[in-house]
Amino acid sequence: MRPLDGLARSLDYEFRQPELLEAAVTHRSAGSRNNERLEFLGDAALGFVVAEWLFEAFPEAREGQLSRLRASLVKRETLAEVARGLDIGDYLRLGSGELKSGGFRRDSILADALEAILGAILLDRGYEACRACIHRLFADKVAALSPGDELKDPKTLLQELLQSRKLGLPEYDVISVSGKAHQQHFVVSCRVPDLDLTVTGEGRNRRGAEQAAARRMLDEAGSDV
Repeated sequence: MRPLDGLARSLDYEFRQPELLEAAVTHRSAGSRNNERLEFLGDAALGFVVAEWLFEAFPEAREGQLSRLRASLVKRETLAEVARGLDIGDYLRLGSGELKSGGFRRDSILADALEAILGAILLDRGYEACRACIHRLFADKVAALSPGDELKDPKTLLQELLQSRKLGLPEYDVISVSGKAHQQHFVVSCRVPDLDLTVTGEGRNRRGAEQAAARRMLDEAGSDV
């Protein structure tokens, strides 16, 4: 484990209370004073700052587009990538079991630690300091975004959106199949239990109907997540 002043330099931030940074990089496997509560706080701060940022950066984007852009930024894989850029894995305080299993490389642990660090900064110097740090860390990723990007299909986008907010995955069910074998018509439902939302989609095959249902769910669920 490297001294934490190196991590502070990478963050371009000087802690008034260094013990907050110590707690932020301490996994629950290493003791009772760990980063879980700070992670909770940092997750909320990150979500709000990113939402505010995107709202200002893309004034013409619709709600569903903004929700998908936010999901791409706050999902586990993106956070872990940012954490690796800061070499956070080198600073983690892990229990012996996590050390042996390579926990310092695991996306979930890295992402949680990054959120905990943001929570620590929020407590240390307040919202503006936390916001400034988030803008430094995510500037390149936001600059590369476009609300018109449709690089991923609706089912993937929906899954990423729900996972980014720690919600359960959607459930798809075939409601009906009609028409002749070469010209069938599928109606499929998409349900998100955690949001108590159900929508339907239609298509010439099951996959197309599921994608249509997922696209509709993205529009319906955007304001709820």
